[in-house]
Amino acid sequence: MIVLNKIYTKTGDAGETALGNGIRVAKHSMRVTAYGTVDETNAAVGLASLEAEGDMHTALGRIQNDLFDLGADLCRPDMASDAEAEYTPLRVTDAQVARLEAEIDKMNADLEPLRSFVLPGGSRLAAQLHLCRTVSRRAERMSVELATMEEVNPAAVKYLNRLSDWFFVASRIANDNGRADVLWEPGANG
Repeated sequence: MIVLNKIYTKTGDAGETALGNGIRVAKHSMRVTAYGTVDETNAAVGLASLEAEGDMHTALGRIQNDLFDLGADLCRPDMASDAEAEYTPLRVTDAQVARLEAEIDKMNADLEPLRSFVLPGGSRLAAQLHLCRTVSRRAERMSVELATMEEVNPAAVKYLNRLSDWFFVASRIANDNGRADVLWEPGANG
């Protein structure tokens, strides 16, 4: 159980932080950057959820929980030592990726195919979902870069890749099932 009764600890004042396995690293390390960007994604999702209702609101809540799982996964390096850990480390699973894929397929089933790229906008919720999409893409890039340096759970990277697709399709749903999408007009102002 997690208990947070003291918010500041002063242990990071020298520019270091502790990972999930207790190892201290620089706050600018790629691992901290990756899971920090996942946290940023989660904050953007929280903002979008304020506009969402019904199934969309529920799905965004599930995604926020998944993003905490993902942050916990990324903050614990050395997957090989998971078996020796005092508590079983939390890892993103292929089942979470498959759930996103199923949700994308369900949302996309009734949308008309796009014949142009869309501009991030339309409704307020669609614009916020596009922000979620772009921040999650950045989290994916950071995680992919981290994976070139250290071990990263492959399911975590897949999850981030599918998540940005989920946000894109959800933005179309939020734009009256794509009818209110704002289409890009190449060279319109040239």
